[in-house]
Amino acid sequence: MAKFVRVIDTERCFGCRSCVAACAVENHFTPESPWNVMIEYESGHFPNVARNFVTMNCMHCEHPSCKAACDAAGFKAISKNEFGVVLIDYEKCTGCGYCATTCPYGVPQLNGAKVDSLYPGADRTAYEQMGNLSPLHRKKANTAEKCTFCWHKLEKAIAAGKISEIGKTPDFTPTCDLVCPVQARVFGDIDDPTSAVSTYIARKKATQVKKEFGTEPQVYYVLNGGDH
Repeated sequence: MAKFVRVIDTERCFGCRSCVAACAVENHFTPESPWNVMIEYESGHFPNVARNFVTMNCMHCEHPSCKAACDAAGFKAISKNEFGVVLIDYEKCTGCGYCATTCPYGVPQLNGAKVDSLYPGADRTAYEQMGNLSPLHRKKANTAEKCTFCWHKLEKAIAAGKISEIGKTPDFTPTCDLVCPVQARVFGDIDDPTSAVSTYIARKKATQVKKEFGTEPQVYYVLNGGDH
């Protein structure tokens, strides 16, 4: 069975935000509920300082605290499928916000009360009126949203029997991972020891962040000083 993970190399990332823009276009997230954000911070002491960039999206944790909170509340709107992807059922979500308060990474975000289209405050586009949007893309007021690992692309590969092409073929790979100009993002099957993502994690000694919370995040980071 395949399990999909991502590795982000902060030694390569220079903060261009191509991944953020690509996610916005692919997944239609609204400004108040972003699915991918860029965190900037400075390190060192003047005059030897550096600007650092870290992108943060859903960690698709092995033991997601968002799911535990939602289950405990009795809503059961969050699931983790057999491929390791954590998804929110927009029809079951009540907008309670428990998932947002329990996530160590601050990932789930509630969209606004007046969100009823891809462009809040505007009429529905002709595309929306056709009803062709994926269920993962439709906007619903007071509903939690987050990165889905572009599940709408992954499930196409699974249905076509092309799991081995995930992370390689653009149609079957998360869009944010495709557009990075410096190849700071790698996506694929960690259960395959020969996959690009598995070998990259091993070679660069990538690690998970905030491991102390015990959620076992499935996004790995190459931090400054990693082995080349």
